[in-house]
Parts: sequence; structure tokens; C-alpha cells
Amino acid sequence: MSTELAQLMKDNLEQVWNERDPVARLEAIKRMYTVDAILYDPGEPVTGHEQINNSVTTVQQNLPPAFRFRLLKPAVMNHNLGKASWGVGPEGQPEVSTGMDIAIFENGKIRALYVFLEG
Repeated sequence: MSTELAQLMKDNLEQVWNERDPVARLEAIKRMYTVDAILYDPGEPVTGHEQINNSVTTVQQNLPPAFRFRLLKPAVMNHNLGKASWGVGPEGQPEVSTGMDIAIFENGKIRALYVFLEG
């Protein structure tokens, strides 16, 4: 199960945080997050698929279009808890900012995602 959850954390970066189309992103969120999932991004937490989608849109609107999120090393799991270190910046360039996601999983989906900005 930990391999699948680690893949889910990678897919979350690629299919949610890097997806610029809000309709396609919402479909990915529905596949990966529980219905009542909570996103603890810096600022106010949001609950549910639509609100998570809106929050990601806001983040993307503050980044240049060429910026992409990418894992800096493989995600690490401990039972129903996962940690993924990521960077964001232009493709093929050094990261402009880094952070870490901590995910709590429930029945193979993300139940809560805590986003930490590091640099």
C-alpha cells in the first residue's frame, strides 16, 4: 500500500498542482482526495473538491505559466502518513521555491494535505 500512496503524492503534484485546466484538475482531485478532504495551505484551510480546486487555481495565478512543481526526492510513507519534498520553478532550471507536503490518507485517498513552504 505504501508504494501506491507514494505514487499518489507524486500524481498529486503532477495532475493537481501542475494542471492549469480547472476542469481536468477537478477530475484529478475527485480521484485522489476524499469528498471531505481538507487542504491546509498557508492561510485559511479549505474543505472539499471545489474549494481545493479553487485554492490551487489561486496558487497557479501567482506563478509564471512556465513554472512546474516536481518532487525533489521520492515520497516517504509511514502507515497512513506521507511526506513529499518538492520544488517549483521553470522546467529544466533550479527551483525558485521549495516546500513539503504532509498527507494523511484514508482508504487510499488524501484525507488532509498540509503544505509547508520552505524557501
